[in-house]
Amino acid sequence: MNTVVVGSQWGDEGKGKLIDIISENSDITVRYQGGNNAGHTVIVNGKQYIFHLLPSALLHKGKVCVIGNGVVVDPKALLAEIAEQESKGIKVTPKRLKISGLCHVVMPYHRILDSLRETKRKNKIGTTGRGIGPCYADKVTRCGIRIIDLLNPKILKEKLADNLREKNEIFKKVYSRNDFRFRNIYQEYLNYGKKIAPYVCDTAIYLNQAIDQKKDILFEGAQGTFLDIDFGTYPFVTSSNSTVGGVCVGSGVAPMKIDKAIACVKAYTTRVGEGPFPTEFSCKMDEIVRKKGKEYGATTGRPRRCGWFDSVLVRYSAIINGITELAIMKLDVLDDLKEIKICTAYRYRGKTYKSFPMDFEVISHAKPVYETMKGWCTPLSGIRTYKELPHHARIYIERLEQLLKVQVKYVSIGSSRDQIIFR
Repeated sequence: MNTVVVGSQWGDEGKGKLIDIISENSDITVRYQGGNNAGHTVIVNGKQYIFHLLPSALLHKGKVCVIGNGVVVDPKALLAEIAEQESKGIKVTPKRLKISGLCHVVMPYHRILDSLRETKRKNKIGTTGRGIGPCYADKVTRCGIRIIDLLNPKILKEKLADNLREKNEIFKKVYSRNDFRFRNIYQEYLNYGKKIAPYVCDTAIYLNQAIDQKKDILFEGAQGTFLDIDFGTYPFVTSSNSTVGGVCVGSGVAPMKIDKAIACVKAYTTRVGEGPFPTEFSCKMDEIVRKKGKEYGATTGRPRRCGWFDSVLVRYSAIINGITELAIMKLDVLDDLKEIKICTAYRYRGKTYKSFPMDFEVISHAKPVYETMKGWCTPLSGIRTYKELPHHARIYIERLEQLLKVQVKYVSIGSSRDQIIFR
């Protein structure tokens, strides 16, 4: 069985926990897009683990993790993450971690350029400053450096020299910055290549051979559907395809080999950074939910903006991702609320939108149309079966099913591994 887990809002939906649970029964877990601008937080026996580039399935002994060709890799960050996990007793060996030689490499000038571009923009995107966007831009303009190039001194030398000729002109003339020195970068990245070399392979061949051997593969998305470069709230998006469609180009596994797509959604909505957010709470409510849900970015530590569940948003995500099952995460965060709202449509200039609009002006200024439901005002953290959930909690879940036209398979009611209900 080949399964994809994607976030169906703006990221931070709790994918890390769900992936941790599902990956226990998978042979291989694959990251297929994004970079170290994303983060998955997993709590095991009260201990917190944060993953940025490494798939969180490393927490399960004997499982293989793959970083697919669609991921952009900052080798310095990757090696630091490997060292951090090994300091916690998690062995990251070449048998357990496979990295595609076709991954593009985040270079020092990408990180600097990422931050400098924000200073020139009137409408700031809210980038993490990790260099992800500029790295993907170089990939598309065909001047990128790939992991396999770090293993070939001649090719790395040619590509880096060519890039610095162009990049240094941009830095001097546009941003009044000093040159990047070839020798320092060249030697640094050659050294990274030597350290990463044992993990590098043709992951497309590896994965397709595994599929032929009937192994179970889990594909984990970073970010969320509405940060997708094509379908997200552009330009406040990431630079890759975080939807199910990104699996194929980001891993080399054909579409007909994907068996199941699971959408991970919070019982409410959050987003980090700038961009439209129709159901965003008032300041007071925002702070209440943020505090209870511990809504701070795993990568940046930035406070997340919080709001009511947006069924218009998630229904669109279910359609474009071909979702077969839903996972509702963090339902327990709503425990204390007497009333809970669900957005069922948008209204703008006298027109009602029941489908997610393409027009940025509409999504930026639309007012949500809400349906109000009764809260359950009961702690959920100790519940382990669906039947035990309070009546109004079940009504809320079943109303989401009706609006989204997808069945809820998982309900998370806490951060621990055992605090999830399988329906």
